[in-house]
Amino acid sequence: MQKLTRTDLMSLETYAEQRSDYRAGVMAHKQNRRVPLGPNATLYFEDRVTMQYQVQEILRTEKIFEAAGIEEELAAYNPLIPDGANWKATFMLEFEDQAERRRALGRLIGVERRVWIQVGAHDKCRPVANEDLVRETEDKTSAVHFLRFELSAAMVEAAKAGADIRIGVEHRNYTHATGPLPAAVAQSLVGDLDAPA
Repeated sequence: MQKLTRTDLMSLETYAEQRSDYRAGVMAHKQNRRVPLGPNATLYFEDRVTMQYQVQEILRTEKIFEAAGIEEELAAYNPLIPDGANWKATFMLEFEDQAERRRALGRLIGVERRVWIQVGAHDKCRPVANEDLVRETEDKTSAVHFLRFELSAAMVEAAKAGADIRIGVEHRNYTHATGPLPAAVAQSLVGDLDAPA
């Protein structure tokens, strides 16, 4: 999957004009890239579409229009675009009540390393977590983590051939798993498994 360059981005003016329709399209795209894991955790699988939207929104919010600033944002977000043999996801721990969230994050240290994806009968694939920075302390984990799932060639071929894809998390204080992913979600994720850029 190709990385983003400045030529892929709209100017601030053009983006302002097209934002409403563009955003609606991205939100529809994201529906097939969201996988809930129980009541308090969700994986949001990233790709070129989601990252372009993220960059456009940051440029808009921060009013960044100079080349150096744009390149800085691209350098930050391009690593979250899949490379053809992996899936990349934002893992979010979601608790509405602030006090409950604080207690839960204290009980869930290491949970991001306990997430797994299984393609067909292959072994569970565990993620490489938070390559950008450390997101936990001795007392608590973060509510947001970035995960990279590296797939073997056999897993890629199995996924492309239609094997079931299951996702779960196995932590002593939080364990949930999906059944086979819905067809639309699986198809969207399989679309990430193309030739490396």
